[in-house]
Amino acid sequence: MDVGVIGVGAMGRNHVRVYSEMKGVDAIYVYDPVQASAERSRELATICKSLDDLLSRVDAVSICVPTRYHFDTARKAIEEGIHCLIEKPITLTAAEGIDLLQIIQRKKDEGRGQVVGVGHIERFNPIVAEMTKIAQRPDYVSIKRHNPTSNRITDASVVEDLMIHDIDIAFNVLFKGETDCRIFSAGSANICEALAVFPGCVVSISASRLSSKKFRTFYVESEDYTAEGDFMTQEVYIYRKPGRYGVENERYTQENIIEKVLVNKVEPLKVELKTFLDCAKSGKSFPVTPEEALRNLQICEQIKQGLRINKPQ
Repeated sequence: MDVGVIGVGAMGRNHVRVYSEMKGVDAIYVYDPVQASAERSRELATICKSLDDLLSRVDAVSICVPTRYHFDTARKAIEEGIHCLIEKPITLTAAEGIDLLQIIQRKKDEGRGQVVGVGHIERFNPIVAEMTKIAQRPDYVSIKRHNPTSNRITDASVVEDLMIHDIDIAFNVLFKGETDCRIFSAGSANICEALAVFPGCVVSISASRLSSKKFRTFYVESEDYTAEGDFMTQEVYIYRKPGRYGVENERYTQENIIEKVLVNKVEPLKVELKTFLDCAKSGKSFPVTPEEALRNLQICEQIKQGLRINKPQ
C-alpha cells in the first residue's frame, strides 16, 4: 500500500518514521508547503510538489497539517477516495466537523465510502484498556495532562490541544454512550480544569501548557479500590483497601495491598497507524470514528465557554 503524509512538522515526521518501519507499506510520499519541513523527510519518503500530486499517488494518507487546514485538506482527500487518518482535533470548529461528516456520509451513500479515522492517539495507549477493565463503574476519576510551554501549537487552546485526549477517554471509553452529564469548567487559553458529573461519578480533567514538569496521569477511585496509571511510563497500580488498621506511637497506620498490573508496553502511534492501514485494507471502521471525534470537539467548545479567552479581565 502506498501512503502519504500531508504536513511534516513534528507530528507528521513521526508518522513518516513509523510508516517507514511498517510491513505492507510500499512507498511513502510527503507534501508540505514549507519546503524545509518536507526536506527533513527526504531520506524516508518521496517529496511531492503539490497536494494534488500526492493524492494521485497514494491509497491512504495521514493529515498532519495545522488544525485550521484540517477541513479543506480532509475534504479534498475524501473527495478523491483516499483513506484518511486526520490528526486530532477533527476540524478547527464543530461546525466544520458537521460539514465534514456530511461529506463522508455522501461518499458512503454513493458507494465510494472509504475509511476515515481521527488520530486520538491515547486511545491506543495500553493503560487505557487496562484502566477501563479496572474501572467498571468508578465513583471518581481524575485525568491530568500537564506540559511545559510550547510554541508548536498556535491555533488551539489547551482544551483542543491537550485536554481533548482525555475528553475522548472519558466520553467515548469510560462513559461511552451516556448523555446524562453536566460539565463545569474554569481556566484560560493555557490552563483548564473541567468537571464532568455523571450519575454516580465525578470526572475531573485538567490540562496545562504552563507546567515546569510534564506529567500525564489517570486516577480512579471506587469503594473497593484505587487505581492509578501513567500514560508516559505505561504503568498501572491498583491499591486495595487495607487488611488491618492500627495505631503505633499514637499515629494511625494501615496495611495496603498494592498490585502492579502487567502492561504490554507499546508505542501508541505504531499501534494507531497499523490499525489505520489494517482498516483501510479490510474496510472496517477505524476505532476512533469521525462521529466520536466531532463529539469530542463539541465538548471542547462547551468547556471553553467557561474559560477566560478573549474576555475582559
